[in-house]
Amino acid sequence: MKFHKLIVISLLFFGTLVFSQNETLSVKPLSQYPEESLQIDEYGNKYFYDQAQKAKIYDINGETVVVMDELVLKNKPRFNNQLDQKFYFFLNKKLYRVYPLFLTALQQYRDIQKEMNKMEGGAKRKYMKDRQNMLADQYEKQLKDLTTTEGQVFAKLMNRATGKNVYEIIKELRGGWSAFWWNVKGKVASIDLKDRYNPAGNRTDEFLESLLQSNWNLGYLQPYPGANDFKVYK
Repeated sequence: MKFHKLIVISLLFFGTLVFSQNETLSVKPLSQYPEESLQIDEYGNKYFYDQAQKAKIYDINGETVVVMDELVLKNKPRFNNQLDQKFYFFLNKKLYRVYPLFLTALQQYRDIQKEMNKMEGGAKRKYMKDRQNMLADQYEKQLKDLTTTEGQVFAKLMNRATGKNVYEIIKELRGGWSAFWWNVKGKVASIDLKDRYNPAGNRTDEFLESLLQSNWNLGYLQPYPGANDFKVYK
């Protein structure tokens, strides 16, 4: 499929915007990005994904073409009362504190998954034991310092990013992340460990999703890899 057809499809179905290299976005030609950082789209075209600008950078016939991600504009939820509004901004403060810890934990979780997929038997058990000691030292104090609300936010973010709730992650990685995840479990004791992130049906999750989208769009927080894969179903 020719690239101009890809552009039409993107505009119709994904709400993307396309810029040539003389537009206001600050981008480098594709040739200036490391080869190992390039990706290939479903049509076989190479591109570099600029996380900061939320854009795919292509080289088409010697011209730099930028395809922007779909921009999600989400208004603040309708507040039922002043207490509702105060909780929204309170939740935003908790998100700011938890988000860096979440990003690190998510990346390490994904790294562990990749390594485990390559191992079997004794090698996997040894790897998990070594990771347990390292992660316990790294996270124990930070997790103990979290408030209950911050523990809840952390658990919700992990569910949003992995599709697994706290219970499922503990069950999957109990050998290697026991100290880490059982600490999390203790901090979110006031909620069901099998609870899932559900912005369409849970008021707190609706607030959290609104805050995530607003902070990402305004550049206050950087979206994690795959953040746009999550869909809120009404």
